[in-house]
Amino acid sequence: MSRILDENDLYKCCDPSTFNFKSTDELPPFEGTIGQERALSAIDFGLNLQSKGFNIFVLGESGTGKTSTIKTLISRKAEKEKVPPDWCYVYNFKDPDSPIAISLEPGKGMQFKKDMQELIESLKKEIPRVFESKEYEKQKNRILEEFQKRQKDLFNAVEEEAESKGFTIKRTVGGFFIVPVKKTGEPLSEEEFQSLDEKTKKKIEEIGKQLQEKLDDVVRTLKAGEKLVNELLKKLEREAALSVLGSLIDEIKAKYPENKKLIDYLDDVKEDILDNLDEFKAQSEEGATPPFPFMKAPRQEQRTTKYEVNVIVNNAGLKGAPCVFESNPTYYNLFGRIEHKFQYGVAVTDFSMIKAGALHKANGGYLVINALDLLRNLFSYDALKRAIRNREVKIEDIWEQYRLVTTSMLKPEPIPLDVKVILIGNPYIYYLLYNLDEEYKELFKVKADFDTTMERTDENLIKYASFVATKSKEEGLLPFDATGVAKIVEYGSRLAEHQGKLSSKFSEISDLIRESHYWATKDGADLVSAKHVEKALNEKFFRHNKIEEKIRELMLEDTLIVETEGKKVGQINGLAVMDMGDYSFGKPSRITAIVYSGKSGVVNIERETKLSGKIHEKAILILSNYLGRMYAQKKPITLSASITFEQLYGMIEGDSATCAELYALLSAIASVPIKQSIAITGSMDQDGNVQPIGGVNEKIEGFFKLCKMRGLNGEHGVIIPERNVKNLMLSSEVVEAVKNGEFKIYAISRIEEGVPILMDIEAGQLRPDGTYPEGTLNYLVQKRLTEIRESMKERREDRKKGNNEEDNNNS
Repeated sequence: MSRILDENDLYKCCDPSTFNFKSTDELPPFEGTIGQERALSAIDFGLNLQSKGFNIFVLGESGTGKTSTIKTLISRKAEKEKVPPDWCYVYNFKDPDSPIAISLEPGKGMQFKKDMQELIESLKKEIPRVFESKEYEKQKNRILEEFQKRQKDLFNAVEEEAESKGFTIKRTVGGFFIVPVKKTGEPLSEEEFQSLDEKTKKKIEEIGKQLQEKLDDVVRTLKAGEKLVNELLKKLEREAALSVLGSLIDEIKAKYPENKKLIDYLDDVKEDILDNLDEFKAQSEEGATPPFPFMKAPRQEQRTTKYEVNVIVNNAGLKGAPCVFESNPTYYNLFGRIEHKFQYGVAVTDFSMIKAGALHKANGGYLVINALDLLRNLFSYDALKRAIRNREVKIEDIWEQYRLVTTSMLKPEPIPLDVKVILIGNPYIYYLLYNLDEEYKELFKVKADFDTTMERTDENLIKYASFVATKSKEEGLLPFDATGVAKIVEYGSRLAEHQGKLSSKFSEISDLIRESHYWATKDGADLVSAKHVEKALNEKFFRHNKIEEKIRELMLEDTLIVETEGKKVGQINGLAVMDMGDYSFGKPSRITAIVYSGKSGVVNIERETKLSGKIHEKAILILSNYLGRMYAQKKPITLSASITFEQLYGMIEGDSATCAELYALLSAIASVPIKQSIAITGSMDQDGNVQPIGGVNEKIEGFFKLCKMRGLNGEHGVIIPERNVKNLMLSSEVVEAVKNGEFKIYAISRIEEGVPILMDIEAGQLRPDGTYPEGTLNYLVQKRLTEIRESMKERREDRKKGNNEEDNNNS
C-alpha cells in the first residue's frame, strides 16, 4: 500500500548527545583510515607478499583517501625495513660504451666516490714527485748510461776497423753508411772512384760491403737495445709509480673487502693508470690548443674523468626502505637518462652524466604512481611492465630507434630491480587495463578497492568526530562542538544518499570543515556549531546553483511550461536530475501522451528523433509489455500512442521516468485527468513493481522549490518508490513543509498504488472473468482499448466490403 511519509522518514538526524565532548579539542588525533577495511586488508596483503607479480592497484573514486592512505601505510612499513644498497656507475676500461654498475652498502657510495677523488688527487701530486726524485733519476741515468756506453763501444769498434781499411762512417738522413777516404782523410768522390783501375775498385767495393754489413749489424743491435732500454725505463716508471699507487689502491680495497666487482674495477684502474702515467706527470698549465682561436681550450682535468665515480643512488640518510611518489612519470623520470653537453658544437657524453630515475631511487622499496599520469606519458607504461617482468632497470635513449641516423650511445649495465609498484587510479582505468592488457593481470595481482560509503554505526560516528578534530588541529581551524559534528555526520549521509550510511569521500568532508571554520570565524565564534555548518552548505549551494535558478526562472515565466495546479489528461510532471559536474539539481519535466486509433503501438518520440538513450528505449518496451500483460490476455491491443518529454532539446537517458510515462499513457487512454500538483519519479518492471532510482533528494527538492515559489497550498507533493525512502536526506525547508502539511511525499511499491493519488480513482483489480470493476481506471482503459479495437475491426470490414463491390462492378 502507498503511504504518506512524515518528517521522520525524510531525514535521519544525528543526536549531538551521542558525542561525549564539548569541543573536538578534547579528542585525541585520529590515525588510520575510516571505513575502508576491505581496501586496507588488500593493501596489507600486497605489501607483505613478496612473490613476483603481486604489485598493487589502488582504485576508488576521487576523494576517498586512496593516495593519503597508501602514502601513510607504505611510509610506516618502510621505516621497519632494511635500507637498500647504494648504486654507482664507473668507467668500463674493457668496453667504454658499457659503464659498469656497482652496488655498495648504504652510504658507502659517496665514500667510494670520495676515495677515488682523493686517489686521483694524491696521484697527481705523488707521481710527479716520484719521477723527480734523485733515486729515480739515478736509476734512469744508469740505464741510459749503460746503453750509451755500449752504443759508443760498438760504433768505435766499427769505426776503427773502417779507418784501418781506408773507410769512414758517414751519417745521413737515411742512416749510417761506409764511405772510402783518401790518404788526406777526405771522402773519395764518385769521379775519383771511377778513375781507379778495376782491381782497386773491386777491392774497395768488397771491403766496403763487409764493413757496411758489420755497421748494419751494429745498428740493428742498437735498435734492439734501444727497445730494451725503453722497456726498462717503462718498467722503472711502473715500479716507481706502483710504489705510490699500489698502497693507495690497497687502502681502498681494504675498505670494501667483500665487494668483488669493486675490487676487479680497482685492479682495472691500477692497470690503466700504469699504462697512462704521462697523464699524471708534471703538466704545463696551458691546456691543449683549441681547433679555433676563439674557442676555449678543454680543461686538463678531463683526462682523469674516467676514474671518477657516478653515484646515482645515495641512501646514506635513509631510515628504512625508500618510498618514491612519482608525480610526473615520464619515461626519463622513471628510468633515468643519459645527459649530454656540447663541446665544439658537438653533443658529447660519458658515464658521469648518467642520471637516476624513480625506479633506481625506489629500488628495494616502494614506488607509487598515478595510473592516469602513467598512461598519458609515451612509452612509460610498457617500459614499466618490462622492468617489473625482467626485474631489472635499464637506462636507454628511447628515441634512438626513431632517428634516421644511428649514433653511438652509451649502454649502461642494467641494475637488478626489487621494487613494489603501487598504481593509483579510478575503477574505469583498472577494469580497462584488466580486460584489455593480458600482461597487466600477471603483474598487478592485488586489487585494493576503496569504497565511497560506510555503515552509519556509533563506532563510525566517533571516528567521524575524531577526523573532524584531527583536521581542525592539523590546519589550525576552530574546534567543533557536538552540534557541529552532528551536522557534519548528517552531511555525510546526504553525500552517501542513504540514511544508514556515511560518505567516505573525506575530501568533501574536509572542505566542509574548512568552510564552516570560515563562517564561524566571521561570526566571531570560538567553536564551530551546527548553524555555521548549515551556513557553509547554503553558501556553497548559492555559489553553484546559478543554472538551476535560471531554469526555474524560465519555468516561473512559463517559457519552460511546467504546470503545478489543476488537472490534465495525458500530462504528468516527471522528475530528472541535471548533473553539472560540481553541482546537481532536480528539474521537473512535462511528459505528455496522445492516443488514437491505429496499429503503431507505443511510439517514443525521443527515440524517433534519436534523442533517447538505450536504457530509456528499454523502459518504453517494458511499459508496452506491461500494457500487454494487463489488457491483452485474451485479445490483442490495437492502438497508436506517442509519448514525449515536452521542450526537451537534448539527450534523455535512464528509466526513472517509466512510471510517469505509464501514468500519462493510461490517462490518455482512459481520458482521466492527472493532478499537475503532484510529480512522480520511479522505474518499473514488466509486472508493475516500482523500482528505486537515483538522485531522489535532488528530484524532490527541485519540484518543491518550484512549488514553493508559486505558493504551497497543501496539495503539492511527489511520489517516489518505497525502496527509495532509505535514501532520503532532504533539506530542512522540505522537512519543515512536510511537517506543516504544506507538501506531501508519497511512497509506492506498485503502479496501482499511485493511481488514486494522481487521478482520484482506484486502479481496479482483475476479476476471475478477465474484467475490471466499473468506475476504476483499468476498467476505463480496457473499455477504451475495446472501443479502438472494434473501431479498427469495423474499418477493416468496411474496407473489405468496399473492395468486394469494386471487384463485382469491374467484372
